[in-house]
Amino acid sequence: MHNLAIALVRKGYKVTGSDDEIFEPSRSRLKNHNILPEAEGWNPEKITNDLDAVILGMHAKQDNPELLKAQKLGINIFSYPEYLYEQSKNKKRVVIGGSHGKTTITSMILHVLNFFNKPNDYMVGAQLEGFDVMVKMTKDAPVMILEGDEYLTSPIDLRPKFHVYRPDIALISGIAWDHINVFPTFDNYVKQFRIFADLITKNGSLIYCEEDEEVNKIGKSVREDIKALPYSIPEHIIENGITKVIFNGKKIPLKVFGEHNLMNMNGARLVCNELGISDKQFFEAIQSFAGASKRLELVAQNDYTTVFKDFAHSPSKLVATTDAVKKQFKDRHLVACIELHTYSSLSKEFLSHYKGCLDNADTAIVYFSQHALQLKKLPPITEEQVKEAFVNPSLKVYTDSKKLQTDLQSINWKSKNLLMMSSGNFDGIDITEFGNKIVNFE
Repeated sequence: MHNLAIALVRKGYKVTGSDDEIFEPSRSRLKNHNILPEAEGWNPEKITNDLDAVILGMHAKQDNPELLKAQKLGINIFSYPEYLYEQSKNKKRVVIGGSHGKTTITSMILHVLNFFNKPNDYMVGAQLEGFDVMVKMTKDAPVMILEGDEYLTSPIDLRPKFHVYRPDIALISGIAWDHINVFPTFDNYVKQFRIFADLITKNGSLIYCEEDEEVNKIGKSVREDIKALPYSIPEHIIENGITKVIFNGKKIPLKVFGEHNLMNMNGARLVCNELGISDKQFFEAIQSFAGASKRLELVAQNDYTTVFKDFAHSPSKLVATTDAVKKQFKDRHLVACIELHTYSSLSKEFLSHYKGCLDNADTAIVYFSQHALQLKKLPPITEEQVKEAFVNPSLKVYTDSKKLQTDLQSINWKSKNLLMMSSGNFDGIDITEFGNKIVNFE
């Protein structure tokens, strides 16, 4: 939301806002643009008929006093995705959907467009290198690239966000059941992607990963007026720890690695083709792409140890990320650590989906905290239940963040890599700082 506020200020709008808690980096960014609220909390007096619109964040409740005042006055109320659509109605909209890979694919497309100085607006779900904000909206850019999240639009609009955007070009990267608090069955979850594909504009394009069984079904059954473009893993090799994609008989070195990233790259390539960028141009640009923040991000390294962090939390992403690091560094012992942090991952009913997810790691670790369960108002789970769910006899389970750090630091890290995976922060671990301690430890 703060990125949207900054984007609107830069476009010339007068913007004010409210929140009950404002954390970094949002606080500093809002302050730098002179739109940090004087005080935290809700103030209905701010809502007057002088406003052209109110943009509602997902975490405001239905009984929010400012929302109730706006409704009473009849002011235009937009959800976050509704307002993005409002600002892009006259542009070509590219929407990247899927249970995983959305941020990386969106980032790759933006990297290539910027490499060739092609004007674009965007909304992406992570901070990108070379980009100071996560939302950009201009008057003149002919295209807007949108990361299409399937979570709910707002407290008063229970559609998935990506149903709002009505893409001209859509991509689906993969489907792995998530958000079980909203989509109670796998079939219900898959249905949201079928609806998304059917919302593509007339004569639009669907780019889809044919390696995913459910996505492949959707791709093969789209409307006749939609151009369907499948993709899979491109031909590639790993030489001296560097992944190279093979194009027109040439080996093109990449900064990213892993089969999931190579599939992401192939999807991004097809999107760029639809935007007028040739394969040759794409591979020229993608060589310098170093990845999106927290997406298999290298945070620290020395000659014999590398530390990565990744946003992974779904079972399929754990498998893909762990497998990628293990294949890239075949001669190194891999310590893989996952934090159960999301509603789904902490749910007793969902835990069994993690069976075998960390089997590619040499040392497998799971961390969760009872505090996270309490915040999400979920029943407690035990270390024994987690071990049973992963079906890994050597799995180590921690519920104390400090104990986890102490034990990790006690390891002899020579010829070992560390992979930290979470959508949270392991209850206060600064992974970059922690990684540097490990690689600089003598």
